[in-house]
Amino acid sequence: MAETAIERLEHHLGGCVELPVLGRVELPPPERLVYYAGLGLLAVLEVVEWPVALVIGTGHLLADQRHRRALHALGEALEEA
Repeated sequence: MAETAIERLEHHLGGCVELPVLGRVELPPPERLVYYAGLGLLAVLEVVEWPVALVIGTGHLLADQRHRRALHALGEALEEA
């Protein structure tokens, strides 16, 4: 079956996983996962305090989600054209 533009875009941006309690959770792309892991490691090693790491991580996550929504809307528009 042919892959739609939206499916290709979602595959490029990251994936989704079904969790028993949380339901469908979208995963960021691998390079973002590495970024969040590094930020968590800095917090564990106490290079950065936990509240600061949490604020930085949350800010990046929110920015990524906004970017994903915009690209998803663009993909839908392209698919309709």
